[in-house]
Amino acid sequence: MTQTRFDVLTIGNAIVDIIAPVEAGFIEAEGMKKGIMHLIEADRALDLYGRMSADKQQISGGSAANTAAGVASLGGRAAFVGKVAQDELGDFFEAEFKDIGVHYGTERLIHGSPTARSMIFVSEEDGERTMNTYLGACQQLTEADIVEDEIGGSAITYMEGFLWDPLEAKKAFVLAAHYAHKNERAAAFTLSDPFCVDRYRAEFLDLIRSKTIDYVFANVHELRSLYQTQDLGEAVRQIAVDAELAAITMGADGAMAIHNGEVISVPAFPVDKVVDATGAGDLFASGFLLGIARGQTLDSALKTGCLAASEVISHFGARPQIALTELTRAHGLAG
Repeated sequence: MTQTRFDVLTIGNAIVDIIAPVEAGFIEAEGMKKGIMHLIEADRALDLYGRMSADKQQISGGSAANTAAGVASLGGRAAFVGKVAQDELGDFFEAEFKDIGVHYGTERLIHGSPTARSMIFVSEEDGERTMNTYLGACQQLTEADIVEDEIGGSAITYMEGFLWDPLEAKKAFVLAAHYAHKNERAAAFTLSDPFCVDRYRAEFLDLIRSKTIDYVFANVHELRSLYQTQDLGEAVRQIAVDAELAAITMGADGAMAIHNGEVISVPAFPVDKVVDATGAGDLFASGFLLGIARGQTLDSALKTGCLAASEVISHFGARPQIALTELTRAHGLAG
């Protein structure tokens, strides 16, 4: 077995989130539906980006990228694999990950689509967020981007279900799981989204039942969708049979882990106000994965995950605003 270099390596879509305020009427004038996420093409993305106000805020994002950032904030050794282009936003993405202590060494896309971006327009009159997402370079991840020494040196490799959309990324996903098992490491993935589950239910179930994937992450909606039932108890019973380990988030009701037929639940940590639920599942995964990678009990790993999620929902944005090591120490969850 390769020596452990990282606690958690995540693989997913590399996207830069760009947030900017807009005056009343802008959303309607641009033909957008307020509060909705719109998928757009390259020309539209470049046009909108060029018209965003000077006081725009940028942060590197994407679900698995957020999870890697959370692992680093918790004091873990994190790595991320995802594709950006050789452009300004690609430079930004790479530099930010270096700054937060996440290893990022994926080769840039030289000739092809620009770096993926999600432009979030915040209406000044009511604070509503309208998203315009261009996937671009992030969908060009291939098997060539999967490095065995990195996967083999990671206690856990964690991947997005969204990687199952592009064919080449799907191959990269399977190769990463193969490298993890070849080096006696665990492979994990998140179901990502109920609509993603609807598209690939049979294939996701095969990944789990064939033991290509060891650990499964989902929220209750995704889990019910996977087993096509509204009965959460029935869905839990089925995932207990299929998966070595499953971690299920339940919003205000906390989270549960299912392992060897045993179900362990913990409550959510209270917050004064839920400001923005974006990234809650990503940060839960950070805490739970790091806990498992470092040999914590399932109860402790669940609590660390719920604590990380509680911080990120208390403010706008999908990244912690304080070092999560401070929170874990305060709650006796360090290490």
